[in-house]
Amino acid sequence: MMTAQFVSARFIRLLLTTVLGLHALASAHAADVDAKRILNADKNAAEWVTHGGNYAEQRFSQLRKINDKNVQDLGLAWYFDLDTNRGQEATPLIIDGTMYFTSAWSKVFAADARTGKEKWRFDPQVDFKKNGDACCDVVNRGVAAWGSNVYVGTLDGRLIALEMATGKVVWSVQTTDPKGRYTITGAPRIVKGKVIIGNGGGELGVRGYVTAYDAASGKQLWRFYTVPGNPTDGFESPAMERAAKTWLGEWWQYGGGGTVWDSMAYDPELDLVYVGVGNGSPWNYQIRSQGQGDNLFLSSIVALKAETGDYVWHFQTTPGESWDYTATQHMILADLPIGGKQRKVIMQAPKNGYFYVLDRATGQFISGKNYVPVSWSTGLDPKTGRPSIVPEALYVNQPAMVTPTPLGGHNWFPMSYSPLTNLVYVSILESASRYAQDKNFQMRSQGWNTGVGFSGDTPHPDTVKAVANVKPSASLLAWDPINQREAWRVTYPRAGNGGILTTAGNVLFQGSADGFFNAYTADTGKKLWSFPAQDAPMGGPVTYELDGEQYIAGIAGLGGAAAGGMGMRGEKQVRADHGRMLVFKLGGKAELPALGGSGARQVPNLSRANANGDVTVGATVFERSCAGCHGDQAISNTAVPDLRYSRSIADEAEFKSIVVDGARASKGMVGFGAVLKPGEAEAIRAYLVARAAAIK
Repeated sequence: MMTAQFVSARFIRLLLTTVLGLHALASAHAADVDAKRILNADKNAAEWVTHGGNYAEQRFSQLRKINDKNVQDLGLAWYFDLDTNRGQEATPLIIDGTMYFTSAWSKVFAADARTGKEKWRFDPQVDFKKNGDACCDVVNRGVAAWGSNVYVGTLDGRLIALEMATGKVVWSVQTTDPKGRYTITGAPRIVKGKVIIGNGGGELGVRGYVTAYDAASGKQLWRFYTVPGNPTDGFESPAMERAAKTWLGEWWQYGGGGTVWDSMAYDPELDLVYVGVGNGSPWNYQIRSQGQGDNLFLSSIVALKAETGDYVWHFQTTPGESWDYTATQHMILADLPIGGKQRKVIMQAPKNGYFYVLDRATGQFISGKNYVPVSWSTGLDPKTGRPSIVPEALYVNQPAMVTPTPLGGHNWFPMSYSPLTNLVYVSILESASRYAQDKNFQMRSQGWNTGVGFSGDTPHPDTVKAVANVKPSASLLAWDPINQREAWRVTYPRAGNGGILTTAGNVLFQGSADGFFNAYTADTGKKLWSFPAQDAPMGGPVTYELDGEQYIAGIAGLGGAAAGGMGMRGEKQVRADHGRMLVFKLGGKAELPALGGSGARQVPNLSRANANGDVTVGATVFERSCAGCHGDQAISNTAVPDLRYSRSIADEAEFKSIVVDGARASKGMVGFGAVLKPGEAEAIRAYLVARAAAIK
């Protein structure tokens, strides 16, 4: 008979062995996420270990158990309800049977990839007031993984390392100046143990850069600025000294812009990191740089040495950027047969409407063609790729109608490339927008600083004629990058359709803004399957295989500036009260709960609104300070309120308390009293009352 002391000692030894074993297992689980594992991502069907599926960011999977013959048998395997109805743009990672993904407000979740059972969640506790610095909703596009950690960039500019096993904070660094209006919404990338992260804020007076941090410690290893600062302070690199020669005036007082807010890629053979650079701050070229110079490295793809962050080459898509034509859109690396030989290329469809194919070793222009109607340029130089800019489109002396709009021909929605079809798949928007000089421009501490007025005098007749046949439309476009031409397209009823995944099963998956998750044949675009998602699946879908079953996953939650489109917003659809992660498999039997309510909204009683402000002034101020969140012409289909239906517009005192005094700052609606001139708040209210009264 064993004594109590013997049982106790044996139990303690067993407990310690178990705890240490679990700890070792957790460490081994994460330690496998290294360069070799990411390089071999295409061969590991069980996982999705990096943002774009592989370093080339192709978002293509070799899995084929779900294919064009059986995809109609897909059913919901499980779903995971989120705690917010704000925009959802994340691409999940699947590592060793666990799914890691982010939500609005930079929250991170870990769930069992087979069942959806939550393992842990992390909330970085971002101050809701930071909403005022988020140009395009409080979204987040995902985490990165390395070693035993996952890494997330937060809306308030932090980069945080979390234990994969527990979600506990390993380290946290502030990557931006907290006094600046910087944000982070993009997913980090990890190369050779370096966590690479950019930032946003190009509408808000910041200077862009991208930084690499040591994955183990959070120590800063290198930083590359994308636009030059004040020359009297010296230049951080020869690249900045070179770039400064392409700017005029005192651009640094306005920030300059050039934020790296989304796309990156990596070529391990060349050891080059590619970053996409954003728009100017302000947008208006006349204010920013006296209308002169190319303003490097705005709207450019820049190649950097992975080890040091040193400049190698650049290609500028929009010299003298004036229309918010960022080059931060998704970039894809591939080897294509061009001109009788295989070329190592990098491809991008940035906002400006042209599809570019470049040599990724040198940045040499190979080809370019507009994938949507373009009116700001008459074409690209066949040797250099430099655009021939239409002078009237610069809106110097007279407003102009220009296409694409600030939302671009293609926005943040991830593209996909299939090596089986040699096609690139893009979510596109065709529309036109008015641009004009902001004659009363001054830098503001709140609201946007674009230097652009979107209303006012009659646009130049030539620019109106140039966009006369451009009717607002949105499509899934299959593009042949070798021959620079359309292969096929699927037209959608609304703009803001989601990221794209293609597979070896000849299937393409994409969510649409009207609330469906769809499957098409990758070679022809034939529709095969559609699932009513109760919301718009916006983020990048992924696929993985566990226990012999293939899964398809995507996150749903309408949001972000591009979700509305220009002239394609329509009325609000009935949608779920919160975002969701949706996961499908063949024969899945799970069901979503029924939607509550009719979704109908009531215009407030305006009989006593007594709005005495100037409606024309209100329209101008609204587009300058409010439209970025609440929608062009005050039409919003996202979680951000459509103010035409807000009861507060019928009450002057209540409206002032919110807009001027910040009565709802704790919910993310900061007060604009510091930037609105006397009478402007009431002018905004008058405009909103007029817009509400016009609803039929």
